[in-house]
Amino acid sequence: MVLTVSREYIQLPPGSEVTLHYQTWADYEALLASRRENAAIKIRFNGHTQQITLMAPMAGHGNRIDTLVDLVKALLRHQGRDWHSYDPVTLKKLQEAGAEPDACFYIENWQAVLGKDRIDLATDPPPDLAIEMDMTSLTDLEVYQTLGVPEVWIYRQGQLSLHGLTADGYEDRANSPTFPSVDVKNLLPEYVERAWAAGSSVAMREFEQVLISF
Repeated sequence: MVLTVSREYIQLPPGSEVTLHYQTWADYEALLASRRENAAIKIRFNGHTQQITLMAPMAGHGNRIDTLVDLVKALLRHQGRDWHSYDPVTLKKLQEAGAEPDACFYIENWQAVLGKDRIDLATDPPPDLAIEMDMTSLTDLEVYQTLGVPEVWIYRQGQLSLHGLTADGYEDRANSPTFPSVDVKNLLPEYVERAWAAGSSVAMREFEQVLISF
């Protein structure tokens, strides 16, 4: 197994995670630069704990997040709503936090980021919804709180947890503020796992049939 992390080169086997302690913002920026073409490796910075976490996703991670993103897009289309999505994207708040969600959606603020190759949270709004697939590591919600993301979804072991930002941090939600009329917490995992077992196209066709009844 090859496990190499340095400012010059990063190589992690699928499914692995490395946490570096006592790290600075400069260390974080250096690692982002050293990743080069290996965008599959996710890098997170928490300025409060001075930790950098690097994660290399597994194959099941990619399939499930792709399906979940497709399901969200299907819901938005069904509701006649506009959006702008990013994957991958690096969200940063200078000296404080950095994260790379598996996917994120601008819905209320979709027009504010049109045509932008990079998101600058000093001037741009945060995404309305960030989605993480926790198969390799656990999402650090403190980082997303610092970044000011209003809603974070975390998918882990066939379950979807919904987290809404409040003045005191994130609280677990039974319903999504983004889709208040849809039971996404219970509905979407069914089709994420259906896609893994039966195929992505099969799951999407079945889901679109369900949407007709909404």
